[in-house]
Amino acid sequence: MRVLITGFNGTLAPYVQRAYAARGDSVSGWDRQAVSPDDAEACAAHLDRVAPDRVIHLAMGAEAWAARLAGWCAEHNAGLVFTSTAMVFADRPDGPHDTSDERTADEDYGRYKTRCEDAVLGASPSAIVARIGWQIGDGRGGNHMFEHLSAEHERNGVLRPSRRWRPACSFMADTADALLGLADRGEPGVFHVDANARACEGRGMTFHEIVESLCRKHALDWRIEPNDEYVRDQRLIDDRVKLPTMSERLLV
Repeated sequence: MRVLITGFNGTLAPYVQRAYAARGDSVSGWDRQAVSPDDAEACAAHLDRVAPDRVIHLAMGAEAWAARLAGWCAEHNAGLVFTSTAMVFADRPDGPHDTSDERTADEDYGRYKTRCEDAVLGASPSAIVARIGWQIGDGRGGNHMFEHLSAEHERNGVLRPSRRWRPACSFMADTADALLGLADRGEPGVFHVDANARACEGRGMTFHEIVESLCRKHALDWRIEPNDEYVRDQRLIDDRVKLPTMSERLLV
């Protein structure tokens, strides 16, 4: 199978690339320097040349690019997975959020991803939209929760996680496996990929619990002062998507 991944230099893409490569698929990345996402003709020519069987669209980019990718995949009977975000939901009404819930984004990023979702699904009835939460890596570097927490502790000498926030989040290796599973299944539509949705017997872990568990997992001496200031249940519910829960991964 030929797999084309956008956002190849991002944080999640290497996990997706490794998951496909491990089973013998041919994986290539979209080089923005060589092929501008804003050039419709160049995009079409590149897709024709690479002729992917599947496109995993992880990159940031204009809604028009997302629509072009989806349209090409629909025309050529190729699979498309577009990663969206839990941020398409604002904190009111509160979660946990089902795939059918109204998207209420009140910040620019969530609104942007909402527009991309519409562009993808409008261009291809067979597309898969996978909403994900805050990703977690196994070490430093990149754009993920553990790096954010580590950098914040280095700056401030303390972390102040809320005991009343239940975030949508997953370890990146598990997210990659879930994206492959969705693509292999081929069922179109919107899906939620969230390891915290069913953690701790269905209540989900709080951000404070996650931070404490990551501190223990990495044997760190973080100074942690919990608070109750941020109140939100951001979890993404979807019984169709199975992945290890946060409590399983963190041995809670």
